[in-house]
Amino acid sequence: MVLLDGKATSKDIQAEIAAEVSSRMQRGYKRPHLAAILVGNDGASETYVASKVKACERCGFESTLLRLNANISQDELLEQIEQLNNDDAVDGFIVQLPLPAHLNEQLVIEAIHPDKDVDGFHPVSVGKMALNLPTYLPATPYGIMQLLERSGVKTAGKHAVVVGRSHIVGSPMSILLARNTEPGNCTVTLTHSKTADLASFTREADILVVALGRPEFITADMVKEGAVVVDVGITRVDDDSEKGYTLKGDVHFDSVAPKCSYITPVPGGVGPMTIASLLKNTLQAARDKRS
Repeated sequence: MVLLDGKATSKDIQAEIAAEVSSRMQRGYKRPHLAAILVGNDGASETYVASKVKACERCGFESTLLRLNANISQDELLEQIEQLNNDDAVDGFIVQLPLPAHLNEQLVIEAIHPDKDVDGFHPVSVGKMALNLPTYLPATPYGIMQLLERSGVKTAGKHAVVVGRSHIVGSPMSILLARNTEPGNCTVTLTHSKTADLASFTREADILVVALGRPEFITADMVKEGAVVVDVGITRVDDDSEKGYTLKGDVHFDSVAPKCSYITPVPGGVGPMTIASLLKNTLQAARDKRS
């Protein structure tokens, strides 16, 4: 069993980005600029955005964090997005999800200009991805594909099963795995909470990607010997530790790992790769602006 070390791979990617940023600046280009909008004070979102800000520093990016009140109106949030759309100093930006319940996430995503959509969620970005046209790929699926590639995991001809059909992870993951690329060229089955006899599908998977948001849902009896398992889930589970919680993935790691050829840990697997992909998209946005 080999651990798919997203933390180490993300550091390698960030070092490559930092080297390119340094080279670009020596040639007279400005620093890439990533902005983030954070609405409210959700704990997990706070932690994630802080990680993005630190990663920007490591890579030589300029970063801007706009903190907005949890009670902000839809119109006020859309106005902030429009200001970033029109700010030529900002190469790309994200609106951290999830948003408070009174805000319409889809309207917010559609308000971001596709040229600055470095999270890859806009319908234009998703459409281009589906057609295999150049675009900003959704950060988490993009990160998973890079992790598979850089870890030497062969995907062509494999049966990939994706558990979860969200627009952020599951659906785009199924598209990327099926594309005529390397990594890619999988035969893909997309499953979800309404799939009958889910375990019969997961047991057939050469590559199993789990993005369900249910801690330790996938157990050893649901995975075949030698499978590659990518655990996207991360949930805070209350316990008696000093922190008061433990981070759990969607896969019961202790029982599943011995059966795997490769598996991602939680934390330290997919999460760092998401940040690396966001930075790669932002660097590409800075390149695109110049071209």
